[in-house]
Amino acid sequence: MMGEHTRPKLADWPHRRFDLLQGRWVLVSPHRTRRPWLGQTEKPPAEERPAYDPHCYLCPGNRRASGAVNPPYTGTFVFPNDFAALLPDAPGLEESADPLLRAMPVRGECRVLCFSPRHDLTLAEMTVEEIARVVDMWSDQITDLGTRYRWVQVFENKGAIMGCSNPHPHGQVWAGDFLPREAAAEDEQQGRWYETHGRPLLLDYARRELDSGERVVAVNAHWVGVVPWWAVWPFEVLLMPLRPVQRLPDLTDEERRALAEILQDLLIRYDNLFEVSFPYSMGWHGAPTGPDQDRPQPHWQLHAHFYPPLLRSATVKKFMVGYEMLAEPQRDLTPEQAAERLRSLPTVYYKRRQQWESSASFAPVQG
Repeated sequence: MMGEHTRPKLADWPHRRFDLLQGRWVLVSPHRTRRPWLGQTEKPPAEERPAYDPHCYLCPGNRRASGAVNPPYTGTFVFPNDFAALLPDAPGLEESADPLLRAMPVRGECRVLCFSPRHDLTLAEMTVEEIARVVDMWSDQITDLGTRYRWVQVFENKGAIMGCSNPHPHGQVWAGDFLPREAAAEDEQQGRWYETHGRPLLLDYARRELDSGERVVAVNAHWVGVVPWWAVWPFEVLLMPLRPVQRLPDLTDEERRALAEILQDLLIRYDNLFEVSFPYSMGWHGAPTGPDQDRPQPHWQLHAHFYPPLLRSATVKKFMVGYEMLAEPQRDLTPEQAAERLRSLPTVYYKRRQQWESSASFAPVQG
């Protein structure tokens, strides 16, 4: 019989991991790349942006493509998306009766969420107080739109590699009168777990990750961020509260402050990984709203997903092609390796460290 010391380890051999939130499998092939972050490390030229850009349609006082003029805002700023994917006054189209050609009408609203009047900042470079105001803005949007729509998706696409057309720090919110595919899958999976165990799936999962510590990236008194067991993207992170919370507006003031702190911690680690403004798509998932808001949904637990595409360096991206598109998601770098890499990084922003080092190198010699 094979002894414990000779038993094959998941970290060494191809295997599949089950995604409890989506109800799907992920192929992991750790033998393909033992130490993937030691490959290419080149960085693109540092991008210098002004605090105010007169040509940016998100900066205070500037004219947007619609002709509207932004107010001289000094904090956060929200406005209707000039190129909205959903419309509140869309006509009540007739649903297709053909089972092979199904369609349904949808209504909704889309807004742009400016995080700061400063054109040259990102969330990672903002203070905890500034990030806390962004958290409040996210929450206010869910409260407002959630009275009318079943799903309110707050998200941010950061970086040109993620299709972001404007570097000004901003996100979006799309609210619709339907439950999208990702949300519907999470609703079903969390519901199944709650029916069986009587507890929220992600609260049980957060506690398991804290006990293990292998995949934990950052933690404080109210939040934990992990590279999930089933992660698809190389440095994917799942951010969860440590008590039952269904939606962002349900957070206490203390939990909102702690959220701002752990967001700053996590996003600084991201930027420090390759010393570049780290691209990602992130977004919040919470219990459905609208007509579902008044019914009990104890199976739902608030959480945020971070999906960054970078793998080996600031310019080497993980592509979802071939097998991933035609069969199932696959990764080489294990979640444990990714978490260890992120966890080991300093939480002082790399630009500040470089400034300190530069200042020290020019300090006069005392003698």
